Amino acid sequence: MFMKLLIVNGPNLNLLGKREPGVYGNASFEELFAELKAAFPEVELETLQSNVEGELINFLHGSDGVYDGVVLNAGAYTHTSVALGDAVKAISTPVVEVHMSNIFSREDFRHVSYIAPHCVGSIVGFGMDSYWLAIRWFEKNKS
Repeated sequence: MFMKLLIVNGPNLNLLGKREPGVYGNASFEELFAELKAAFPEVELETLQSNVEGELINFLHGSDGVYDGVVLNAGAYTHTSVALGDAVKAISTPVVEVHMSNIFSREDFRHVSYIAPHCVGSIVGFGMDSYWLAIRWFEKNKS
């Protein structure tokens, strides 16, 4: 069965490869996305990124009924945006929250996610592989 997944990236993730390489690595998201498309040829992958909270909410609303799942890396909005959590809760499309860094080994404020309670699961701390693991989960659990 063919699947269609949307990867939504939040603030500052457009700077992957440049931003804090010790935390996020040296590869750009474009490089990762090309690898993901090659690794999952049976999955139609699309990606959207914004540094604007309202646009991320619109992306989530627009995914409902269009995609089989959403992989969401909300960046720092994870820890501040009740509105993003509400958007995930409001849609029927399953969402997996991902974070490249281990948010639980970082600053205390990063230990709270307003998104996680409304997601089917969270994957943290595996760098770029966090996205791979999320897609793999959708593959194994497609209906």
